[in-house]
Amino acid sequence: MGERRCAAVRVLVLQAAWALAGGQVRYSVPEEAEAGTVVGRLAQDLGLEAGEAEARRLRLVAQGRRASVELSGASGALLLSSRLDREQLCAKSAPCALRLEVLLERPLRVFHVELEVTDINDNAPVFPAARKNLSLSENSPPGSRFPLEGASDADIGVNAQLSYTLSPSEHFSLDLKKSNERNIVPELVLTKSLDRETIPVHRLVLTASDGGRPSLTGTMELLISVLDANDNAPQFNQSVYKVQLPESAAVGTLVARVYATDADEGVNSEVTFTATSFVPPSGRDVISVNPNTGEIHLTTALDFEEVSTFDFGIEARDQGTPPLSSHCSVELEVLDVNDNAPEVWVTSLSVPVAEDASVGTVVAVLSVSDRDSGANGRVRCWVWPASPFGLEATFAGSYSLVLREALDRERVSEYELEVRAEDGGAPALRASRGLRVPVSDVNDNAPAFAQAVYTVLARENNAAGAELARLWARDPDEAGNGRVSYSVWEGGVAGGGAALPPSSSWSGPGWRPASSYVSVDAESGLLWALQPLDYEELQVLQFEVRAVDAGEPPLCGNATVQLFVLDENDNAPALLPPAGSAPEAGPVPAEAAAAAGSGTLWAWAAWGAPAGQVVAKIRAVDADSGYNAWLRYELWEPRAKGPFRVGLYSGEVSTARALDEADGPRHTLLIVVRDHGQPARSATATLSVSLLEAAEAALAAAAASSSSAASASASSRAAVGAELAPGAASAATNVWLVVAICAVSSLFLLALVLYAASRWAPRAAVLSAPGPTTLVCASEVGSWSYSQRHSRSLCVADGAAKSDLMVFSPNFPPPPPGPAAKDTQPEPSALLHTVSAAAFAHLYLLSPSSAFSVLFLGRCLLGCR
Repeated sequence: MGERRCAAVRVLVLQAAWALAGGQVRYSVPEEAEAGTVVGRLAQDLGLEAGEAEARRLRLVAQGRRASVELSGASGALLLSSRLDREQLCAKSAPCALRLEVLLERPLRVFHVELEVTDINDNAPVFPAARKNLSLSENSPPGSRFPLEGASDADIGVNAQLSYTLSPSEHFSLDLKKSNERNIVPELVLTKSLDRETIPVHRLVLTASDGGRPSLTGTMELLISVLDANDNAPQFNQSVYKVQLPESAAVGTLVARVYATDADEGVNSEVTFTATSFVPPSGRDVISVNPNTGEIHLTTALDFEEVSTFDFGIEARDQGTPPLSSHCSVELEVLDVNDNAPEVWVTSLSVPVAEDASVGTVVAVLSVSDRDSGANGRVRCWVWPASPFGLEATFAGSYSLVLREALDRERVSEYELEVRAEDGGAPALRASRGLRVPVSDVNDNAPAFAQAVYTVLARENNAAGAELARLWARDPDEAGNGRVSYSVWEGGVAGGGAALPPSSSWSGPGWRPASSYVSVDAESGLLWALQPLDYEELQVLQFEVRAVDAGEPPLCGNATVQLFVLDENDNAPALLPPAGSAPEAGPVPAEAAAAAGSGTLWAWAAWGAPAGQVVAKIRAVDADSGYNAWLRYELWEPRAKGPFRVGLYSGEVSTARALDEADGPRHTLLIVVRDHGQPARSATATLSVSLLEAAEAALAAAAASSSSAASASASSRAAVGAELAPGAASAATNVWLVVAICAVSSLFLLALVLYAASRWAPRAAVLSAPGPTTLVCASEVGSWSYSQRHSRSLCVADGAAKSDLMVFSPNFPPPPPGPAAKDTQPEPSALLHTVSAAAFAHLYLLSPSSAFSVLFLGRCLLGCR
């Protein structure tokens, strides 16, 4: 036996040919091969490089009886893990093939391997019994035939082709008869008449040999007893009975009824029936024969998937002495019924599936089978419900679940699928297998803000760290792909306080980035101030906030933030110095004006000045904006009704009535300047008004104007002279002497001119303080400031720069009472002052340099007068 196995291994034939239609590899191996026998170099036959089989996890999907085969992970060879018994695996079926599924990952591929187990002659023919007893009548004529029960061989093909020989006998010979295409029935033929008295019992040996190499044999002893004459054997009405039954036939169903008659009479004609020679032997448990009636009944349920055909014989034996018998054969064909639902197995599942997986990606491999045959075994498969996945048939009974449409995890994050199978029977049977296919996230969504532009209002003087707003950007991705961090990206403020858009490339010395004013919390998006905001420094701050996710690569989104600073009344009115002061002098705060010893303003008025005559003008400015910068002027002292009044919004101090000698030579006025903020802030100014004769008042005003101009000129020259070398000090002293003489002469000439003018046109129009004409005019409705985002800095006369456009209407004093029309005309100098102020304001907006040139020319003309 060992030599036969070695010979079988030596003749191992490898069939490693690709079946182009299905991608199938076929091998063959003889049965009973030793465990560890190499069936084939599968990795090499699949075209894999050395080591690729293990790297790509080449593995075998085994089911049931396939466990006798294993795949070497290192070499990629297909090995036998245990002995294969073809008779146990496939019984009499030929060919005997194992269908294996081999999986290869990265990418996922399925290969089908068919392993044919070839038969070897390892089973000897076996007779149903070791001894067969026969009783033959002595009057049996020569040529009588007696069917013998043949042997069976578990092998197939040539190894199962049996031949029979009979031990030498002068009375008997052996004849072989084909009962059908599959079976050969040996028959014992009487060649010479029997003589019971000579030989009562004949002992023969029937030998069955198969067609294998070497041939195996089996024997059965024939014990033939010679009886006395019962010379008529029963006769069947037909030699072969063919019956068809569905596999769903119930137990007890009548399969067939055989008929046999005996020409003898009496006991020799009484016939009994028995069943013999079952192929396959399991047929003994399937049917039973009524010995008296010959009816054949079903004793157990049929299964087409296990055995589709049963062959057996019926013997009819009479009751004679010796009894005679005859035989017929019955062929029972089992018809298939759709009694098996399809079966669905998931052999491989690759989840989760990335949402950017390409169309055609294999998600799962499934095997579908139906044990029925024909239309009952044809299976149709589909995926339910409708989804981006579909089935593709890769081989008979094998399907791949593939991606047919692009996925979007943000729309559907997981799919619950059913693979449904339905056979072609009537009625059709169904089966299903559930699959859960989660979709993994990729970073395909950028953060998006709820608003493209955020408008944030913040009051000035806020505390550092105060919350300004909360920004929020949504990213529909998950985990790190959806985790958003915030940062201030671009934007800033130029030196003048004007906001620069994020796209601006300004980076001058006065530029300040937005990150110096505000900051945003990286996790929560909370926008907070880094420092207190000052409306007078910054009105609008525009910048961008960027939201970046933590994906790879990271995606980002932007939002524009416009931060408007709201004005608070945090600046008190500041008094401007008297007109004609040094240009460098700025606004005087209330505290500074109160603390300065020379904070009192001086003015002169002529006796007899009519009511409404402007004596002086209080000038003040408020660094705030809007209502907070709208100023009103009130006369605080004296409380009693006096000869002077103050314009509520203009700040002009004028006579409330005509002045007379009873009013006294000097009046001190305390004027309060208030804004309209909440709470209101204020400043105070002290004005001292001296009452003089008309000529004296004019002379005092002219002298004050000249001295003011001289002091301004002297201060400028002093500034220049400060830079001279010490050797030029004497020359500078001579120059000052000349200047002083010219100044005194000019004052004298000016006094004479003013005295003559006052004689011809007695009008005491005296300005508030000696000095050049002021350009800050007021109307009865007062001054009004309005700040805009992009404001032009306007320097008004000697005051400080303010980013407000102040619009005034000229104010003419009311004419004094009298019929003379010439007395009602304003003094030319006062009219010139008023017109010059209005013209200067308009000209300054067009060209500041031209405006100051015209102002200088006007002063020269006025001096010439």
